[in-house]
Amino acid sequence: MRRKITNSELNETIADLKRKGRQNKARAWLRVAEFLGKPKRSRTAVNVSRIARNTKKDDTVVIPGKVLAAGSIDHPVHVGAFKFSHTARTKIEKAGGSCVTLSRLSEDHPKGTNVRILR
Repeated sequence: MRRKITNSELNETIADLKRKGRQNKARAWLRVAEFLGKPKRSRTAVNVSRIARNTKKDDTVVIPGKVLAAGSIDHPVHVGAFKFSHTARTKIEKAGGSCVTLSRLSEDHPKGTNVRILR
């Protein structure tokens, strides 16, 4: 039997994404909520280098997990994730990008269009 998620911030984020996904008929937010609801050991951890390889200038990316600092990035991207390491946040912002929470990103892009999910 699977244990209940005890992280209240994570529970609120999942509920918010599901609500916005249903209201706006946005499958992207429902899919991100599904990924966040998985067990912690199978949650996504993405390095800055992977974001750099898989994006172009001014892309919007969703990471259903944590962004880590390995690698470098040389173009601005808008990244929404559940958590950021301090160094990863610094690298992304230094390249001219932005780091926001998943709830904030779902407010900015309610339909989930032009948003790429990286896992």
